[in-house]
Amino acid sequence: MKAAILASRTLSVSIDCLPAKVYEFASNPENLPQWAQGLCKSVRKSDAGWIVETPQGPLNLIFAGKNDLGVLDHYVNPAPGVEIYVPMRVIPNGPGSELLFTLYRSPDMSDEKYAEDIRMVEQDLETLKRILER
Repeated sequence: MKAAILASRTLSVSIDCLPAKVYEFASNPENLPQWAQGLCKSVRKSDAGWIVETPQGPLNLIFAGKNDLGVLDHYVNPAPGVEIYVPMRVIPNGPGSELLFTLYRSPDMSDEKYAEDIRMVEQDLETLKRILER
C-alpha cells in the first residue's frame, strides 16, 4: 500500500546574520533549550543521538551530520518505532540568512493541534532570530 502524501507547511524567518553563523548555532543541539523552548527544556547526548526533555516527556533526536549546504534536517522519535522527519535549511538571503522549517501534519493530527504546532515553531524561529541578531 502506498503511503499518503502528508500536508505540510514551510515556515521561514529572515535573520540579519551570516548563514555560516546561523548554521553553526542552530546545528548545535546543545543550543536547543535557548531557542526551541516550545520543544525543549533540556538536552543531553545519547548513544543514538540526543535526548530532549519536552513538556510531554523525553524525545530522541537524530541530526544530519555537519555539512556545508546549510542542511539542519533531523528526525524526532517520540515513541519506539515512530520517526518524524523534520527538514530544515539555512540559505543565504542577501547579506543575511533565511531559515526554512517544514512542518508535516500527521494523518491523525487535528486542525487545532497542527495550528498549535505551527505557532510553536514560529515562536521558536523568532526566538532564534532575536538571539542571533544580538
